[in-house]
Amino acid sequence: MSSREHRVPLPNSSYVSEVKRTCSALRESQKIEVSTIVIKRLLFSPSFCSSFKRVSGYHGLNFPLIFPSVLSEVNFLSVLSLLNFGSGYRVPLHRQTGRGAWDGIRALMFGLYLSSSTGQGDLLSAKGMQTISEQQIADLMSINLYVEQPHSGIPGMSISTLGGPLYDFVKLIATTLRETGQILEDLGDPNLGTFVVRSLREVDVANNSADPNAGVDVILSKLVGAFPAFRDMAMIDEQPVYCFKKALFLIHAIVIRFGNSNMPPFPLPNSSQIPVFTDNVLPSILVHLGVVDLSRSTAHGLHAIFPDASDKAKVNSRLALPPPLPNPHPQTGPDSEKSLPTEGPVLNEEQAYILRAAALDACERIVQVARSLDENCLKADQKWIQNITLPELDLWLWAVAKDRADYRALERFVLRDTVFF
Repeated sequence: MSSREHRVPLPNSSYVSEVKRTCSALRESQKIEVSTIVIKRLLFSPSFCSSFKRVSGYHGLNFPLIFPSVLSEVNFLSVLSLLNFGSGYRVPLHRQTGRGAWDGIRALMFGLYLSSSTGQGDLLSAKGMQTISEQQIADLMSINLYVEQPHSGIPGMSISTLGGPLYDFVKLIATTLRETGQILEDLGDPNLGTFVVRSLREVDVANNSADPNAGVDVILSKLVGAFPAFRDMAMIDEQPVYCFKKALFLIHAIVIRFGNSNMPPFPLPNSSQIPVFTDNVLPSILVHLGVVDLSRSTAHGLHAIFPDASDKAKVNSRLALPPPLPNPHPQTGPDSEKSLPTEGPVLNEEQAYILRAAALDACERIVQVARSLDENCLKADQKWIQNITLPELDLWLWAVAKDRADYRALERFVLRDTVFF
């Protein structure tokens, strides 16, 4: 656990409420503006209206795997959520593997699951997570851990040395798995799925509460309380801010997977008002679309990190253009230099938390504005806007960033050496 985590107290009341409250307070204290006018411009823009229903349904949680039990699937989703980070390594990952962080982690999870199913030891168990090596992770992700370095004594000769950004990324994955596996073993749980299912069993009582977020609070507090890799929080200007992106993602992933059943195998919380899973994509896209306005934010040097965002013509162009038809022949394998994503501005931890908090609060505001629209002023084909939910908005922002070439080309901020997004 880092010294930063020691300095941040866990919430002493509703975790969901504290996520929303602290993110809103941080956005306002940093003078980051999110106005009703720009929100309405987004909600009625051709880009939003033409793509929301189609794009917001993509969640990337359908897997071509046959699980032997519900517990096995919950464990898979739980470890996937635990490892749902690495956005800061997007460019080197694309350069080597042709995949970004999310697809790279999914590939790793497939490999871990299939290896565990062939008698090689259950690498998704508490014990197995503690034994995995950096080289095993690299092999499953098709990552080369060596970089070429000039030979110190022989001009013109290079040698392969263990290192580079992807070596750092793989070490973060290995450390997270080992730490979590050790905690699970200390708790007496054979895997992370067992811990999650036991937590879900306590949701029934919470679901009878008047607070719609009570069920989410139960699981969220247990995940964050037990595992440092879910403890996504910081002190900014002597005030705590809570994001808990991966833990919230896990809770909603379980609802997505099991919520359509008439008889789910365990109690499920209501995740319709769950905070968005704020990472580097959501704030970057919201800035590029003009919703999160950094122009008057003077602290922490944020006002100038996305210079194109102040160009109103470019913002209007992004909102006006409908998404093109999907590419029928998506590229596979390592990316060419032309198709590599652009490395965005590199931020420090404080800057990243401020932007992530601003995005989370901006999404709350977007849904509030949508709910408050005058139904009498809406056309028949616009009334659905009033019913958008936070998880749907999150999925739209995340998926639309990949849906069209001009959005894919937009820079996303970069923070490495974090296990939170």
